[in-house]
Amino acid sequence: MKSLVTLVTLASVMGTAAYAETPLERGSYLVNTIMTCGNCHSPKGPPAAVAGKDFSGGLRFNVPGAFDVTAPNITPDKESGIGTWSAADIKKLLLTGVPKDGKPIAVMPTGFYGILLPADLDAIVAYIQSVKPVSNKVPAPIYHIPIKQEVFPGAEKPIDPAALKDKVKRGFYLATIGHCMECHTPRVKGELDFSKMGAGGQEFPGPWGISVSRNITSSKTKGIGTWTDAEVKRAITQGIDKDGKKLNPPMGFGYYAHMSDLDLDDLIAWVRTVPPKE
Repeated sequence: MKSLVTLVTLASVMGTAAYAETPLERGSYLVNTIMTCGNCHSPKGPPAAVAGKDFSGGLRFNVPGAFDVTAPNITPDKESGIGTWSAADIKKLLLTGVPKDGKPIAVMPTGFYGILLPADLDAIVAYIQSVKPVSNKVPAPIYHIPIKQEVFPGAEKPIDPAALKDKVKRGFYLATIGHCMECHTPRVKGELDFSKMGAGGQEFPGPWGISVSRNITSSKTKGIGTWTDAEVKRAITQGIDKDGKKLNPPMGFGYYAHMSDLDLDDLIAWVRTVPPKE
């Protein structure tokens, strides 16, 4: 009951009509839209997730000399998933990057999740624990280097709920839990260079070929400074750029298509504030 009251209060702060939204519904919305959890943790066909296998393990991330990681099964299956994990175990992983076995993980953007409101964190965990168990064992991760968590500036602690009354700050919250800048920020020697946040340039090989994350700063020559809000929204939700060209995965267009208009508008409002990088 306390969690529901918390979410009802949060809904009024965030300006949504979610007063009837339960923690489970809130968790489902976050996981299946802005956080795009299934985009990595579900096996691909290609290009869509394999039917009936949602969250049972998915994309492989192989960086020679660093690590070879396959997104694990996060369904409640007790043999191949996280069915033996407690809610506290899942929260610890999301916030610290350290799973139940105590060995820090790579790739998953846990350094962005510290900003999560406690009610949203509870809702996410409740939803993950509610999904259908699927038996699907994926290869164990292989690490050749020490793994450390990269904390996104501003995500060091939960956001102040009062800040969510501000459109841009609320957009920052959404962009952060959606880890937009994990992909759209260049890496130097494997680490994200937040001084060039939004400049893009990372390569993402997969069933789609090799995608290169684009510059999403306010630069008018290299970024999206000349794009209209409608063009940005179309790129996010339909995977079509300003010139009508179809964009490739791994950006989760299909997940973002189910975001509310309010969330999309606030997300774009914050993206507009990202300083230009050439």
